[in-house]
Amino acid sequence: MQSNSATPTPAVPATTRRARSRLRWTIIAFSGAGLAIAYLDRSSLSVASTYMQDELGFDQTTKGILLSSFFWTYAIFQLPSGWLLDKFGPRLVYPIAVVWWSLWTAATALAQGFTSLLVARLGLGMGEAPVQPANIKVVSAWFPRRERALASSLFDTGQQVGVALSVPVVAALIAGFGWRVMFVVIGAVGLIWVIGWLKIYRAPQEHPRISQAELDYIEGGDAAVPETGERVSWLSLLRYSTVWGLVLGYICRSATGAFFLTWYPSYLVEDRGFSILELGVFGSIPALLGVGATIAGGAFSDWLVRRGVPISRARKIPIITGMLLASTIALTTFVDGNVAVMVLLSVSNCAHSFAGAAILSLPAEVAPAPSVIGSIAGFQNFGSQIGGIISPILIGFFLTLSGNSYTGPMLFAGAMAILGTLIYGFVVRIRPLNETVPAESRG
Repeated sequence: MQSNSATPTPAVPATTRRARSRLRWTIIAFSGAGLAIAYLDRSSLSVASTYMQDELGFDQTTKGILLSSFFWTYAIFQLPSGWLLDKFGPRLVYPIAVVWWSLWTAATALAQGFTSLLVARLGLGMGEAPVQPANIKVVSAWFPRRERALASSLFDTGQQVGVALSVPVVAALIAGFGWRVMFVVIGAVGLIWVIGWLKIYRAPQEHPRISQAELDYIEGGDAAVPETGERVSWLSLLRYSTVWGLVLGYICRSATGAFFLTWYPSYLVEDRGFSILELGVFGSIPALLGVGATIAGGAFSDWLVRRGVPISRARKIPIITGMLLASTIALTTFVDGNVAVMVLLSVSNCAHSFAGAAILSLPAEVAPAPSVIGSIAGFQNFGSQIGGIISPILIGFFLTLSGNSYTGPMLFAGAMAILGTLIYGFVVRIRPLNETVPAESRG
């Protein structure tokens, strides 16, 4: 079966297939574990905040600012993170980032009020900024195009695993030891991951454990975007409407998904009356189901590629379908029973996750050269964090104005999912940027 790149994918002999190692799947498992730890750390405040408010004395509006503050530095440092990854690679940049954010997670235990808690969240956001661009860079180096969305879906399951674990793990640690000990314990987990990453990760061409057959398979399957011979500057990427579409589309997707990372535990406890035990047992259901949806979205997109569907359509079908169905979060305002609410939240989160892998594969699909894949991923993930900044603050503001009614927040999240559907459908063009016309050059 031929791929949809400019040249056919070389056939892989049966003998080569039998001899081929599968080291790339171990690499992507470590990438997913790193993302899971990142999401466990960033989600911890969302779960713990309800139990910290009385001790530290902050209201709903202040809580919204604290939940948003992580994304401030996370967004700003997306741009230099992409550049650093293109220059130094994920073997060096990724573990440094994990050490940094793990220390700030543990330091949250020392918080005495709003200011100290804000500083800890800003430090955490700074450290986690390289995680998604690093994973995208790993996929572009280790996987051919026909496996790229599936590989992206596998590391992106770390997002759902981290969020799912945050509810029972954080709740259990708080119940047993208090919230301060909880932050120290989960901060230590990242330091263990760093040891494993430094032992396992190398570029494919430098790895001592990769077989020649696997290396040939990766390189023969269009693993990397070919060099054009033309130097591509970082800022010149912003001349293309597709890059802006990646930014704006991710703003919308993140504004919907940020609810699950920030206000979701508070919603279940404060609005739906869940106890801490019920939160721990049932609260992780949408995220756990999202793991399967993430993998299904990536596998489906790659299946379309192998079936000969043009790459643009193969990536856009799961993106548009997922984003549109994610808007079902708005329907929670029209149902009363907690079972119906959990069903709708699960559908929304699964649909949101279904779109994720195809979106994460886009930087490698549109990059005109390998040297800017990390930079494009940084721009894209910058948009994600803008959505993460806006969403929790607006939700806190809506709650304060409405007397803690979640109607406004849910309608807002649904509307952003619909807007994102339109942007990915009509603005983003999935082809190398050097095959498109810069925005300012159009008639």
